[in-house]
This record gives sequence, structure tokens and C-alpha cells, in this order.
Amino acid sequence: MDGSTVWVLAVPPVAGGVIGYFTNDLAIKMLFRPYRAIKIGQRSLPFTPGLIPRNQDRLANRISDTIMGSLLTPEELQALARRLLDPERVQGALKWLLQMALDQIKAETDQKATQVFAHILRDFVSQSLPRLTSTLARREDFLQTQLNQIFDQVLLEIQLSEAQAQNLANWVIDVVFPPDALRVALIDFLTDRNIEVLDEGFREKTSGTYWVVANLLGARNALTRFRTFCIEEREACNVRLAELIVALGIKVRLAEWFSSASLQSLPVSTVRQLRATFRDSVRSYFQDKGADFLQNLGSSVDWDEVTSLILSRLRMSEAVATSLDVISEELALILERYLERDLEVIVAKAIPILNLDQVIVDRVKRTPPQDLEAAIQGIVKTELQAIVTLGGVLGVVIGLLQSVILVLR
Repeated sequence: MDGSTVWVLAVPPVAGGVIGYFTNDLAIKMLFRPYRAIKIGQRSLPFTPGLIPRNQDRLANRISDTIMGSLLTPEELQALARRLLDPERVQGALKWLLQMALDQIKAETDQKATQVFAHILRDFVSQSLPRLTSTLARREDFLQTQLNQIFDQVLLEIQLSEAQAQNLANWVIDVVFPPDALRVALIDFLTDRNIEVLDEGFREKTSGTYWVVANLLGARNALTRFRTFCIEEREACNVRLAELIVALGIKVRLAEWFSSASLQSLPVSTVRQLRATFRDSVRSYFQDKGADFLQNLGSSVDWDEVTSLILSRLRMSEAVATSLDVISEELALILERYLERDLEVIVAKAIPILNLDQVIVDRVKRTPPQDLEAAIQGIVKTELQAIVTLGGVLGVVIGLLQSVILVLR
């Protein structure tokens, strides 16, 4: 076999291998390249841009349909939500959030947290609490237990000390009923009608020596003269009344009575009536004026200072730090019970809101062709290289068959 024959037999497998290898490699590259259309005048060259860049919009829709139809179905999303919202994970997340909030509160320089809490307290006391109180005050059992405890444990236990009783007695004698006020009260009391009633009662209901005095002398003249004295001799009457108050020791008697007075000395039925009256009075006050009272209270309090005190107390409270586990666990259980009941409805509402299919379409459309190529090459690089190699092998095999045919001929 001379050299020309060897050359004729060797060329087909070599050429077939080269053509098969590079043809497949070129075909794979033409899937992605060129990235943009190559134009001559107003017309684009055939096969430009590459297959995937030219059909990127359609590819995005097909990927979205495939993912949403087969992978991210409502059932799969529900299963995913259940895995993500596992009670232990939720508890850990809630504990982390609570701990972060507590750490934020513990930061002494955090003025923003103080302002936020102050605003919440101010709004609650000045706006929300008055409306809530006005609504609740219409109920018959409004603060019934609390008001009964206040009455039984506070009001029933109130008793004046000796100094307080003495001051109260002095106030009653010197301010409420001074001699001049007492004189005016006597004048108002001793009307002609009252004097006649007293005189008749004195005559009818006395006996013995007092009957003789009452019927011979009577009380009318004495009471009339006393009223005239009070009216005409004002200064002298005031002096006499002041002397009489001192002589009778009225201040001392009043002080003794005030110091010994207590609601506990009243009959049980009277105490019960007073307790019911106290409760009804408080409820009626909150119905009519409770909103204004709470609003005025809210506007008069320095909530920034109150909030600072509360936060300072929280910073030093060990109970708050140790209760995070319990609080997070309870919240996680509440969330779990809620999700068990309404997870399907929540996922069904969340899918249109999230608009996942459009998100996938937009993401694929915005991805540059070179990034798509790199991503696909990164996933199936070995398989694509195998296709190129297989093209070369098939080319060699076909070339060998052609060489065999030439030898046989």
C-alpha cells in the first residue's frame, strides 16, 4: 500500500472526527452566542442572536410555568411553610426577636425607644383608654370586684388620728359653723311656725313640774325673745355663742367623735348599701366624666419621664430576661394552632400577592445571556462536553466506515 492510498484511507476518519467535534461545539455555542443580533443594514444575520437570547422571553415563561406547575404548587408551598414554621424554629425566632428588643431597651443611650414607648403610653391613656372605659362603664359589673375590694380594704379601714380629728373639729367650728353662721342658722330655724310647733309640743308632752312651767309660762315668749336677741344684738349674740361653744367643749367632743368614727361601726346592711352606692357612683362618674378625666390625666403626665422609669426598671429586672423562653414558647404554640387551622387559606392568599410566576419571568428576562450561559454551563458542563466528544467519535466512526468501503471497492 503506497502513501497515497494510506492518505486516502486516513483522511475520512480524521476529517469526520474534526468535523463532528467542532460542529457540535459550534452548535452548543450557537445556543448562547452571539449575545446580540448582528445587523447588516436593517436586516439581522441568520442565527443571530443565539437561540436562547433570541427566545429568552419565551424561555422565561416556560421556566415559570414549569416551576409553578410542577415544583412550587400550593401543596408544596404549604409543606414548605410548615417546615419553615416548625414550632422549634418559630420559638427560636421569637426568642431572638424578644432578646433583641430587650437588648435595645437595655441600651441606656437609646432615646428613640423611649420616645416610641412614651408615645404609645400617651396615646393609650389619652385616646384608647377613655373610649374603652366609657364603653365598659355601661356594663353592670364594671370594676365590681375591684371597687368592692377598695371599699372593703381601704374605705372601711379609714380612721382619723387624734391630730387629724382635732384639726377637723377646729375646721368645723371655725370655718363651717362659726358663731355668726350658727347665729344665722338659729334665726332661720326659729320661724314663727317652728316656734309654735315647739311650744305646742312642749305643752303637750311634759309632765310634773315641767308641765306647770310649760303651761303657765310657755316656750313661745322665750324663743321669740331669743330670736329677737340674735337679730338685733348680732355682736353680743356672737360672743355669747362663742362662749357657749367653749363652755360646752364642743370642739373636744367633736374631736373625740371624729377620732372614734368609722364605717365599721355602722350596721352591716348600711355598709352594704354604702358599698353599692360607692360602686354605682364610680360607674356613673366614668360614664359621664371618665373620658375627660383620663384625657386630662394623660395630658398632665410627663410620659417621657414615666417611660424612662419603666425602661430603667426593665433594664434591672431579671424576671423579664428569664421569661423570654416561656413567652416565645407560648407565642409559638399560638401561631402553630392558628396555622393548623388557616395555613391553606393563608398560602392561597399569599400566592397571588407574592406573584411568584411573574418574579421568575422578570428574573430570567433581566439575566444577561452571558450569565445564563455561565449558569447552564456550570450545571451541565460535563454533559455538554460529552456531546462535543461524542460528535467527534461519531465523525471518526463514520470516516472509518467510509475508509472500509473504499478498501472494499
